[in-house]
Amino acid sequence: MINVRLLVMIEAAFFAAFAMILDFLPSIKLSPAISISFAMVPIFILTFRRGVIAGVLSGFLWGLLQVMLGDAYYLTPLQFLIEYFIAFAFVGFAGLLYPVIQKNVQNGNKKVALAWVVAATLVGSIARYFWHFLAGVIFWGKYAPKGMSPVVYSFIANGATMLGAFVFCSVVLVVLLASAPRLIQTDEFTAKRKAS
Repeated sequence: MINVRLLVMIEAAFFAAFAMILDFLPSIKLSPAISISFAMVPIFILTFRRGVIAGVLSGFLWGLLQVMLGDAYYLTPLQFLIEYFIAFAFVGFAGLLYPVIQKNVQNGNKKVALAWVVAATLVGSIARYFWHFLAGVIFWGKYAPKGMSPVVYSFIANGATMLGAFVFCSVVLVVLLASAPRLIQTDEFTAKRKAS
């Protein structure tokens, strides 16, 4: 039997690579600074399968891949750390709702599980974009239009991106998981529930 920790690490690396591939697909461009994609979907699927730690690891690896493949733009080392490692890792906080999602999937409550998936997607989206918002205020605020506060500028730019990514990812996840809930089911969770 394969070691569960090793399996989780393999899945984290796989889903991070898949997110990176999706990131290369064309996204919806609202402006040069605002684009919306569904690249977070693989990280969300992993968090619904394995929880916060696996999701944070996979998000961190996705940020690392962004850097290694030259898809990173940074102004300072701190901004680089915040936007490519912390922000991407925080997508994994969607896994806070992992137990309730797993419970409802295992019990066959598909509609309830999908509602929790949408809620978890919102949690992960807000967690990630909070850090982009913060970096926007601190590091990108000087690019705000004349007379606009850096806070308002970052809130509009990152808020629009977060909202769009949340809606896009939620739609993709609901369609995907409604037809293939097995994507987020794990044998380990089933075994734990039977044992208790």
